[in-house]
Amino acid sequence: MSMGFLLFEVRRITRARKFWVVAFLFPTLMYLMQANLFSGEIAEKTGVDFSSYLLGSLAAFGALFVALNVGTRVAFERSSGWQRQLRLTPLTATSYLVAKLTTAMVVALPAITVVALTGFALEGVRLPVLGWLHLVLGVWAGTLPFALLGVFIGQIASAETVQVLTTVSHMLLGVLGGALFPSVAFPQWMQVVSAVMPSRWLAEIGHSAFGGGQTALAAAILAGWTVLLGGAVAWRYVRDSARV
Repeated sequence: MSMGFLLFEVRRITRARKFWVVAFLFPTLMYLMQANLFSGEIAEKTGVDFSSYLLGSLAAFGALFVALNVGTRVAFERSSGWQRQLRLTPLTATSYLVAKLTTAMVVALPAITVVALTGFALEGVRLPVLGWLHLVLGVWAGTLPFALLGVFIGQIASAETVQVLTTVSHMLLGVLGGALFPSVAFPQWMQVVSAVMPSRWLAEIGHSAFGGGQTALAAAILAGWTVLLGGAVAWRYVRDSARV
C-alpha cells in the first residue's frame, strides 16, 4: 500500500470540520437523549441498565455512520474523474481500496471513543479497564464491513445519488439493526428483521462489554459480512477498471 496516498486520504478527511461535527454530535446527542428517556430502567432480558446498554448501541452507530460516509466519497471521485486519473499512476487498485478502508477505520475510532467518554462522564457508566477496551476496540474492529459497504455504495452510486443511498443505509442499519434505537424494545417481527442486519451484531459487541453478550457469534457474523462485501468491492472495482 502507498503510505503517501494513505496519509493524503487521512489528512483530507481530518480537515473536513463539518464532517467531524456531525460524526461526533449526532450519535452523542442520540445517546444522551435516549439515556435520559430510559433513565433508571433495565433493558429487557439483559439485566443491564439502559444507560450502559445504549452506550454499546450508539458507539456502534457512531462507528458505522462515520465509516459509511467516508467510503461513499468514492462516488464523487468517480464522477469527477479523479479515480480514472489515479489508475494512470503507479498506485495499484489494491492500494487505493486499502487506503479508503484504512481511512474509514482511522476516523471511526474517535467517533466510538467520544460516545464512550460521554457515557462515562455524563451518565456515570462504569467498566473495568478491560471492559472499556472491549467496548471501544471490539466495536472498532467490527466496523470493517461497514467501511466496505461505504466503498461499495460509492462504487455503484453517482455523485447525485450517493447521499440518498447513504442516508437510506444509515436508517436501515441504525433503526432496523437496533444501533440507533434499542432492539430489545422491538416487536417480534422487527426482532427477526434485526437479527439479519450486521449493525445488530456490531451493537451486540458493544453490549457484551457489560456481560452476557454473544461476542463470538457477533464476530463470526461480522466476519461473514466482511468476506461478502469485500468480494463485492473487488468485483466492482475490476468491472470499473475494464471500462477504462
